[in-house]
Amino acid sequence: MNLKRCATATALILLFLAPALAQSPVRADASRMESRIKALSQFGLNANGGSDRVAFSEHDKQGREYIIGLMKNAGLEVRIDAAANIIGRRKGRFDDRKPIVFGSHIDTVPNGGAYDGCVGVIGALEVIELLNENKITTDGPLEVIVFTDEEGGLTGSRAFVGDLGTEAQTVVNNSGKTIAEGIRFLGGDPGRIAEAARKEGDIKAYLELHIEQGGVLESKGLNIGVVEGIVGIEWWEVTIEGFANHAGTTPMKGRRDAVLAGARFALMVNEVVNSLGGAQVGTVGKFVAEPGAPNVIPGKVTLSLELRDLSAERIFRMYNMIEKRAIVIADETGTEINFRHLDVSAIPALTDEGFKSAIEASAKELGLTYQRMPSGAGHDAQDVAKIGPIGMIFVPSRGGISHAPAEFTSAEDMANGASVLLRTILAIDGKE
Repeated sequence: MNLKRCATATALILLFLAPALAQSPVRADASRMESRIKALSQFGLNANGGSDRVAFSEHDKQGREYIIGLMKNAGLEVRIDAAANIIGRRKGRFDDRKPIVFGSHIDTVPNGGAYDGCVGVIGALEVIELLNENKITTDGPLEVIVFTDEEGGLTGSRAFVGDLGTEAQTVVNNSGKTIAEGIRFLGGDPGRIAEAARKEGDIKAYLELHIEQGGVLESKGLNIGVVEGIVGIEWWEVTIEGFANHAGTTPMKGRRDAVLAGARFALMVNEVVNSLGGAQVGTVGKFVAEPGAPNVIPGKVTLSLELRDLSAERIFRMYNMIEKRAIVIADETGTEINFRHLDVSAIPALTDEGFKSAIEASAKELGLTYQRMPSGAGHDAQDVAKIGPIGMIFVPSRGGISHAPAEFTSAEDMANGASVLLRTILAIDGKE
């Protein structure tokens, strides 16, 4: 399959595949999408206006039942796999071909928003509605998927690619259930989790429509983000050992203050990350001083270092620069700084070049503005990239707010994303 075609080729495919789209571009129904987002938001709605539809909760189960109902009404063949992923299948003209899979998740963080993940699911269903209404049958089959427990650790997508081990299933998530208990609660079967796995080459494509969760598109007045890839993430625990002593009797020049070294370390991380051109980010998000008394010079600080970028090489280049400068800080403050690399890494997942071109061509045909950009947050697509090519479409987030009750994406923006998703799927479906 050669997906590296230009925008002109994509337009020609759409012309022959779906004349109705070429003659008068079919657009998603913004009011239908908004009403469905609002209906879904009622499951887990709290007094703050946020969502407590955490994975494996009763609210999660209720929201899933609502989505299953929409799938069945749209004529999809619905099943729950062993990992409790919801999969709705639409047959193709040549149904033995590998499916195009698209969707996202509907679980939220505690006191989260109504759009993260949900726009991708509602957008996927909107694509099915538009295909039905315009009597379009794709060559290959389509699968709408709702992944289980994205927020708690990408549970469903990890199972989908065969990476959800037995130990991972013992982790307790925000619902108070273990992953295994939660999967069983939602109708899956943790004892048969291997049956949920797809192998490399089992799918033709995975596409995910998602809110940006940042403010770039809104600030630039753009409609669509063409995701270049999902960043890799590396974490380190950093310990700084000084010497705890009496704050009143120890002269300033004789101190080995771990907090002073830690403050310089945090500033240094910011300087290093900003010194390199690109969209990489670095964060010191945890900072714990011991013994933590106002009249004692801190003798120890434990802090976190997180680095993210689309390039693993760049991540470790930043780390090496930080480590070298940390040695200087330790020497100048009389402290000892040690790094421990944590085993919670997420490798970068680049999107398919042909898919990016198809998304851009689709946006252009609809008169929408767009730009390429990285995804700084993790998504189910990051796992699916291990077994097949992926593409992601971003739509604006008002104020760049996400994982909070104020999270918001307009109905028009949601519809723009679903319209681009539809045309992109048709373009990919027409290529062999």
